[in-house]
Amino acid sequence: MENLSENAQVVQEKLIDLGYTNKVEELPDSTRTAQEAADAIGCEVAQIAKSIVFRLANSDKPLLVIASGENRINEKQIEKYLDDDKLGKANADFVRKHTGYVIGGVPPVGHTEPIMTFIDEALFRFKDIWAAAGHPKAVVRLTPDALVDMTNGQVVDVT
Repeated sequence: MENLSENAQVVQEKLIDLGYTNKVEELPDSTRTAQEAADAIGCEVAQIAKSIVFRLANSDKPLLVIASGENRINEKQIEKYLDDDKLGKANADFVRKHTGYVIGGVPPVGHTEPIMTFIDEALFRFKDIWAAAGHPKAVVRLTPDALVDMTNGQVVDVT
């Protein structure tokens, strides 16, 4: 196996622990944004499973929304799935504290604590999708079904 950065290696080990054989790859170019990731991988922007962390206003807990790279998350739509809580902004410190990763590298698994996860139903148009893997240049290819399974995520309309 190639040498991965420390955080990408953590994600790779978590995938193995969960029983998955998907390989984390580190690319020479940044994958921090969905467009950068799509350009580096050579896929459609919509195939990028971008991870956005929100701070739940009432509980002060994180919420991970994994959305298709082409979709803008409609916060009012997401709030329909929450029990009397509102979405707040998560700053870089909050994201790192609750996930263990920097913005632009937040993977779907391997966080420092369990995180409620919503997954964009639009990702199911594709056989393969790509998610961040712990570092702004690290990605992993997944299927939408595997993403749901590994995160215990709830499939929702994010738009």
